[in-house]
This record gives sequence, structure tokens and C-alpha cells, in this order.
Amino acid sequence: MTTQPETDRRRPYVPGSGGPLLVAAIVLVALNLRGPLVAVSPVVDAIRADLGVSAGVAGLLTSLPVLAFALASPPASWLIGRLGPERALLVGLAVLGAGTLLRSSDGVAGALVGTALIGVGITFGNIVVPVVIGRDFPHRSGALLGVYTAVMNIGSMITLSITVPIADGVGWRYALLTWLVVALAAAVVWRLATGRRRGDPALPDEAPEPARAPWTRPVGWLLLFAFAGQSFSFYGLTAWLPEVLGDLRGLPPATAGAASSLFQVVAVAGALVTPLVARRTSLRLAFVPVAAGFLALPGGLLLAPALWPLWCSLAGAAQGGGFTVVFSAVLAASRNSTENRRLGAFVQGGGYLLGALGPFAVGALHEAVDPPAWDLPLAVVFGALLVLAVSGWTAIGQLRTGR
Repeated sequence: MTTQPETDRRRPYVPGSGGPLLVAAIVLVALNLRGPLVAVSPVVDAIRADLGVSAGVAGLLTSLPVLAFALASPPASWLIGRLGPERALLVGLAVLGAGTLLRSSDGVAGALVGTALIGVGITFGNIVVPVVIGRDFPHRSGALLGVYTAVMNIGSMITLSITVPIADGVGWRYALLTWLVVALAAAVVWRLATGRRRGDPALPDEAPEPARAPWTRPVGWLLLFAFAGQSFSFYGLTAWLPEVLGDLRGLPPATAGAASSLFQVVAVAGALVTPLVARRTSLRLAFVPVAAGFLALPGGLLLAPALWPLWCSLAGAAQGGGFTVVFSAVLAASRNSTENRRLGAFVQGGGYLLGALGPFAVGALHEAVDPPAWDLPLAVVFGALLVLAVSGWTAIGQLRTGR
């Protein structure tokens, strides 16, 4: 009697076949996509003192990963196409784990190289998860993209809450190493959820005609500009919002830091509500409160800074919903998984490249006048968000034409 090959015993891939275990895997992966980056912020003073580095070098521990998102997106997309999303994500989690170990090793070089590797590893998740959501949950993709975005923000909130207490007990190195446990858990559940599929999972629904290059399509550039406007504003405001509130409203540093957390916390609600609005109306109408809410923060701080809790709340909900809208549009503009992967990598590569400039640009513009003021940087952020509004509205309008 012959033994049936292992590949034949595996269940075949069926588009739209995602189940609860895959949802759990996506949630665990999403926890890894922002938490390891945010973990540095609460303990940056301890890191500087231990490593003996300047504020500029310490700042690289938060800006390097965003730059890695941009630079690693094209090669990561290529490797995902070669390996398939399932195996490629395991590679990404392995790189993330190696970077986490190296970041907590002794020395400045190890911290910087480890931080860059963390950014590269996260890039795989940034690209793979939306592709898998669109492929395996076609009828629930908007809702699951919202959950995915919300969980990334929840991971950031958890990190900001627990990193300092852990560091107080065992030091910053071990506090940052705790993320290795989350990465291992995600890898195990992801493997269980996807490891028994047969065939090439990379192109399960490939169209007969070749996939369209994203840079040849107007909608690709429009979505890139929209995501660039969001990323530039998000990272610029995240880095400087406590100082802005302190200078404009006289809030002490601790209060300003807690106040700016509204910008992060309310993002969970925006990520979950936006897909519901899109489902009941349309993606284009769901984008309207996203654009308006985000514009409210720099505009409101310029015109009525006393209402900062309102502006921070509106913009927080908008930035959570904006990520969901952009990648729902990427999915809607793609005929198959290959186009989804390539378009997503194209949008993220350009968007994160400009996003990495946000903190530097906002800080430099603040210091460009004497005495330093926030009018010019907030006006530039407002302009970037106008790019998000116009590009996003136009891109979603073109989805019906397939351009």
C-alpha cells in the first residue's frame, strides 16, 4: 500500500475560507505591528542614560522603523510573492524576533540594528495582513480591517501602560524583550491557522490577464498621496502634540502627555465604526468624517486651542478610520491577491517614506522662527491633511472606473 503524500493530505486553498483561528492569528499579528515601536517612548530616558547617547540618536529608535517600512516594502512584496503570504509572514515574525533580541543586547550598534530589523519584520505584516483579509474574508474585509487597525492601536495603548512598570522592576532591556513572547505566540497561532493549506497560496485567484503595475495607475498614485498625507500628519503630531499642548495651553508635561493620548485612544472607536458607516452608506461617504475629523486637529489648535480635547478626539477617531478606508480602497482597486499585494506595498512604501519626515519637519519648522512658534508647523500639517482629503476623495471616486 502506498502512502499518500503529505501535500495531498492538506486541505486545498479555497478563497474566502478564513475561520476563527485565522482571525485570532490576525489579531495576534496586529499586536506586534505597533507595540514594539511604541515601547521605546516611555523608557527613552533610561535608554539614553544606559547607552550614553544623545537625544538625536535616541530618536532613531522610534524613527528608524518607519523608514524601514518605506524602504523594505518593495523587497518584502517581492519575497511575499515568491514565498506566499503564509510563509512570508513567518519570516517577518522571525526577523522581528531577532531584532527584538538585538535591540536589548549590549551596545548602541545593537540597539540601532535591532530597531531597523524590527521595522523590516513589521513591514511583512503591514503588507501580508490586508492581503489575507481581502483574500480569505471577502465579505467581511471592511469590518476585519477595522478590527485589525483597532488592535494595532490597542497594542500601542497596552505598551504605553505596562512598559514603565516592567522596566522599573527588571530594567528597560527586559521590558522591551517582553514583546518577543507576543511575536512567538503570533507565529505559533499563524502556523496553526495556515500551515495545512495545499498549493501555492500566493496567487489563489489570479486573473488570466497579468496584474497591473500600481505605478501605472492613477488610483495607485492617489492612494499613495492620501496615505502619505495621513502618515506625515500622524507621526508629526504623535511626536510633538504634548509640546504643542504645553506651549499653547500651558499644560504641564505629564498632563500634556496624558491629554495627547486621546489622539491614540479614540482611534480604536474610529477604526471599528468607519467600516460600519461604509457598509451602510459607501466608502466615499465614510471618508468624509475621516478627512474632516483629521483636519479639525491642526485647524482647531490654530483657531480655538482651548477646545483641544474635542480636536484631539475627532482627529483620533479619524486617524483610526483613515487607515481602514485607505486599505479598503486598496482592496477594492485590486482584481486579485497579486494586485492587492503590489498596490499595498506601493502605497505603504511612498506613504511611510514621507511619514518618516513628519517628526523632523514639524520640529524643524517650529524652530525656524524666532521665537519658536507652532503656527507654521500646524499649517503644514493642515496642508498635508488637505492632500489626504483631496487625494482620498478622488481615489475612491475612481474605484468604479477600475483605473
